[in-house]
Amino acid sequence: MNAVLIAVVVMLVLSLARVHVVLALFIGALVGGLLSGIGLDATMVAFQEGLAGGAKIALSYALLGAFAMAVASSGLPTVLARWIMSKIGNESETANERAVAVTKWLMLLGILCMAIMSQNLIPVHIAFIPLIIPPLLGVMNRLKLDRRLVACVLTFGLVTTYMWIPVGFGSIFLNDILLGNIETAGLDTSGIDIIKVMAIPAMGMIVGLLVAVLFSYRKPREYQTVPLDKAADKSGEEITNYKLIVALVAIFATFIVQVVMQAKDSEADSLLVGALVGLAIFMATGAVNWKESDDVFTAGMKMMALIGFIMISAQGFASVMTATGEVETLVNASASMVGDNKAMAALAMLLVGLIVTMGIGSSFSTLPIIATIYVPLCTTLGFSPAATVAIIGAAGALGDAGSPASDSTLGPTSGLNADGQHDHIRDSVVPTFLHYNIPLVLSGWLAAMVL
Repeated sequence: MNAVLIAVVVMLVLSLARVHVVLALFIGALVGGLLSGIGLDATMVAFQEGLAGGAKIALSYALLGAFAMAVASSGLPTVLARWIMSKIGNESETANERAVAVTKWLMLLGILCMAIMSQNLIPVHIAFIPLIIPPLLGVMNRLKLDRRLVACVLTFGLVTTYMWIPVGFGSIFLNDILLGNIETAGLDTSGIDIIKVMAIPAMGMIVGLLVAVLFSYRKPREYQTVPLDKAADKSGEEITNYKLIVALVAIFATFIVQVVMQAKDSEADSLLVGALVGLAIFMATGAVNWKESDDVFTAGMKMMALIGFIMISAQGFASVMTATGEVETLVNASASMVGDNKAMAALAMLLVGLIVTMGIGSSFSTLPIIATIYVPLCTTLGFSPAATVAIIGAAGALGDAGSPASDSTLGPTSGLNADGQHDHIRDSVVPTFLHYNIPLVLSGWLAAMVL
């Protein structure tokens, strides 16, 4: 059996069995490294090298968590939540049935729009989630809104946007990583309309979202109203206009810094500097009291600490999988099983992409690995350049939704689990995997056949 395949399966099985994701990633990496024959020492060295690569990302998310808690301490999200609650009203559910329904759909639409804009118009990725979602949990509880639906809405906006629209993170994914690596592998992509090519896989994501919204999670779901961290709980305090203005200025400054730096630096650099700028504004203006700043920042870092540790571990797992050299073996073995059957070959490549991305946790990191292998294979099988791009693009995006180590699932969990009532695996990973990876495999296969 292929070591990469076994490593990913071990990691997923352990995660589903409620073994902590960090431990599951480490055990999976260890199993994969030993089965590949590189030995324990080489496995540990590769894992540790990967850990070092993920440290800056983890620090960025920790500081973003502190910034999010500082914004929450200003009372700005509480004002938003109070406004929404006032629209629902205080009468009986029957009397306010229409108001509740309208509020529910407007809230979901607003969350979807924010997730989409976080990838292009205001490219902050998942940074907006811990700012916006925790203060709205009380509203969601009042609406009896299934948080699994909110997770699906968030993940749809985070993933579909970058894999279809070539702006912001989408420009990086589609132009720099997807087309760039395909051209490096020897395929001319000069005449390809990337929006048209990726439209079919994106339609699969849209179908998955509609199924989640209209069928899977329509029924009300009860949650307990649990107070959030006292550092961010402003429900019983007077909220001053000064703090609200400072919060708005800090958010605007953070967004501007990230937009400006996005074109020059990596995502992690822009997130790190943006968070520091936002925190500096809160401290310099006194909107966050110096005596309370330690509690506020510690609470925020705690909120994002899980994401940081998981992403560091995922980098170690990815490093081990690369060191084994068995990703190419997995692709070649799959290709040899289907022979010259183009339909089966396309399906096999998509499934291999799903497996690899589920383990690595990032489509941005998966594409460079599989592009060099898939391009000659697609050329040999007679796929057109457009079909080749669709296969590789869909194969790279597969698994980003539904991976325990993906920020597309970790981000929603960081906000929805602020009160401890949203399980990462069962409420974020499993729902997004079922609703997005299955239709994306089918739509990616359809794109390969018709393009």
